[in-house]
Amino acid sequence: MDTTVSGVGVVDKAATLLSALEDAAGPLALSELVAATGLSRATTHRLGVALEAHGLVRRHDDGRFALGLRLVGLGRAASDGLPLVEAAHPALEALRDETGESVQLYVREGGERVCVASLESLHGLRTIVRLGAALPLDRGSAGKVLQGEAAALARGWAESVGEREAGVASVSAPVLDGDGRVRAAVGVSGPIERTTRSPGRRYGAAVARAARAVEAAAGYRSRRLGPGQSG
Repeated sequence: MDTTVSGVGVVDKAATLLSALEDAAGPLALSELVAATGLSRATTHRLGVALEAHGLVRRHDDGRFALGLRLVGLGRAASDGLPLVEAAHPALEALRDETGESVQLYVREGGERVCVASLESLHGLRTIVRLGAALPLDRGSAGKVLQGEAAALARGWAESVGEREAGVASVSAPVLDGDGRVRAAVGVSGPIERTTRSPGRRYGAAVARAARAVEAAAGYRSRRLGPGQSG
């Protein structure tokens, strides 16, 4: 795992450790954490203990490491700093209920897309995207939208089938601000057996409507309308 991002060694290594715990299916023993991060055993242990002291990491009775509960509060505070998330919630709930599939809201952060809202499908077999998950821009329908792919913007939505994860398809639509810039992507994702290999045909219109509803709730659409125009 690449541990050089910011150039501040200790911060990069601490972030690498937290990312390894985020990606893990469960708590990790020290040896597993060493393997996941590529850091030395001594460094991994020292960082783990230091992060535990700040509540960012916790340890089970058997000594295994997991993400700390303080991150819950930090995540909530970060989310509260994005008013768009609160404005989007009713539209996302309506989209989840209409399609029956999992729904996400992504924003672009540098070279990645970050999930800032995630509502899971009620189906037993469903796709799950963790809140705060940072995913690549070059795979998946939301990445196409956030990169401003011309075809996606012209049609109003983008689709992907098995690009980011085998067996999963998705459809995403852009949320545009008052100047017509892409501010976020609303997406629906689910197993191909339900979404089919043409998910846009099935969900494109619904996802586009949800994106327009998010724009209206955030006050974006009204800023694009001229005098005498209506939504």
